[in-house]
Amino acid sequence: MKLDPFGLEGKVAIVTGGGSRAEGIGNGRAASILLARAGARVLVVDRDLALAERTVRHVHDEGGTAIAHAADVTREAECVAMVEAAMDRWGRVDVLDNNVGIDSHAPVERESLACWEQVMQVNVTSMFLAAKHCAPAMRRGGGGAIVNVSSISAIRPRGMSAYTTSKGAVIALTKAMAIDLADGGIRANCVAPGPVYTPMVASQGMSEAARDQRRRASPLAVEGTGWDVGNAVLFLASDMARFVNGQTLVVDGGLTLVAPKREYHPGSAG
Repeated sequence: MKLDPFGLEGKVAIVTGGGSRAEGIGNGRAASILLARAGARVLVVDRDLALAERTVRHVHDEGGTAIAHAADVTREAECVAMVEAAMDRWGRVDVLDNNVGIDSHAPVERESLACWEQVMQVNVTSMFLAAKHCAPAMRRGGGGAIVNVSSISAIRPRGMSAYTTSKGAVIALTKAMAIDLADGGIRANCVAPGPVYTPMVASQGMSEAARDQRRRASPLAVEGTGWDVGNAVLFLASDMARFVNGQTLVVDGGLTLVAPKREYHPGSAG
């Protein structure tokens, strides 16, 4: 008997921020690969088409189905075009993984208005726009699942005021979506990663000593990766989470359960 525990065979998923630097595995690339492994057809969206195409190559190497699409999801017209691309190719949209995000490390007194507005636009407005235009397609298909990527910085602030506020807004937006879209059979949930090590974090020049200190900050003392975030996205997008709605799944090795420490840097943890 062939089992399909995820219920994603033949479904269509859109993953924003689906590229990743070089051949590394970031959150969006991991989610794209895992959704494809579960049988979904994946529209890999990134502002940099070349990065999205690299993710598609990973999927194709495993025999999965994916196409690359370039879009700046802070622009409404490009979100509309993104959904149209999936509909034109496959005729449906079932899953949206809202994975785009940037960070800022300034506390409130030193944050600039320009940076504040950019962080809000990229981290929050992009998710609103993507969901706004995916939801009608999901409704026509009988339902779907939206997974928004937040961060533990939303629940454990660390002097990153714009980033923390934006990621808190993602959690609130997720709850709003869960209510607004439930009548269309659309679930909305959130993943809040801790300090996972991804190509984006590596690009910031973290030393091996700092990386090890960061790893040991959680009770498990293991290093999180993009695969851990991708697996959380896969679960929440799948039928295994059919009765889960409006929730935030923290993926941090238990870090938020222990007393605050200054020994880790959250990096771009979603």
